[in-house]
Amino acid sequence: MIDEFAPAKVNLCLHVTGQNSDGYHLLDSLVLFTAFGDRLSVSPQTDLGLKLSGPYAQDIPQGADNLVLRAAEMTNPGGGAFIRLEKNLPPAAGIGGGSSDAAAAIRALSKLYPKACAPETDLTGLGADVPVCMCADLTRMSGIGERLTRMGPPPSVPIVLVNPGVSLNTSDVFQSLAQKENPPLPADMPSPNDLSNWLIWLNAQRNDLERPALKLQPAIGAVLAALNAFEETKLARMSGSGATCFAITETAEQCDSLAALLKHRYPNWWVVATQSLTDSGA
Repeated sequence: MIDEFAPAKVNLCLHVTGQNSDGYHLLDSLVLFTAFGDRLSVSPQTDLGLKLSGPYAQDIPQGADNLVLRAAEMTNPGGGAFIRLEKNLPPAAGIGGGSSDAAAAIRALSKLYPKACAPETDLTGLGADVPVCMCADLTRMSGIGERLTRMGPPPSVPIVLVNPGVSLNTSDVFQSLAQKENPPLPADMPSPNDLSNWLIWLNAQRNDLERPALKLQPAIGAVLAALNAFEETKLARMSGSGATCFAITETAEQCDSLAALLKHRYPNWWVVATQSLTDSGA
C-alpha cells in the first residue's frame, strides 16, 4: 500500500491579470500548503476502485466524475488500483481539495507502478490547481495555472483555516469579477525567511476574487471580520475563490487560541488550526 498526503492549498494572494480569448482567466498567485488535508492510499488490484471516508465523503462525486478516478485513468498505471480517500477538506471551498486529491493520486500511482505517467500538459484539464498541487513547495503560479515557479519549502507559520459552511462555484465567482485586468504581483517580494517583512509585503497584496465572492456569499465578510478582530492576526484573507479564509499568527499558541475562540462563538463554522507544510514532498 502506498500512502499520500493531500494538503490544503492556501492562496496567500491572488491577482487576476487578464482573460484569454478562450475564457480562461490569467492569474498571478502565491500558493502555500498546510499540514492539514486529505489522506489517500492506493493498493494494487485488477481494476480501479474508490472508497471514500471522512467528514466530507458524502459531499463529493462517488463515481466517474470524481477527480481522483479521473486522475488515475489519466495516469495510465498499467494495472488497477484500490484507492482509499479520507476526505477531511470541505469541497468547493477555495483550498484546492479536489485538485490536491488528484495530485496525490498521481503521485501514489506513480510509486505503485513506476512506469505510470500523467502528461504534465494534461494536468490543467483536471483542474487549474492540479499542477501546483503536485509539490508542496511555496510556489508562484501564473498563466492559467500552468506556469509555476517553485520557491522551496515555506517558512513555518501557524495558520487558521475557516469556512462559514457555504460553498462557492469557481466559475460563478470569476463571472462576477468586474475588472479582469489587474496588476500582477510586484517583483520586490522580500525573502520569506524574513518573515516580518514578508508578511508586510503580503498584506499589501490582495485576492481579486474576494469582492465578487463576498457578493455571492456575504458570510465571508463575517469570517474576515472575525479573523481581523483577533489582535494577534498578522494576515487575514480569503483563499482562492472562497469561501474558506485564513489567518496567520505569530505563534502556534495564538493560532490555537484563535481557533478555540471561533469554534466557541461560531459552532457552525469549519475551523482548523494548523501550520504551513514545510516538507515539500507533499
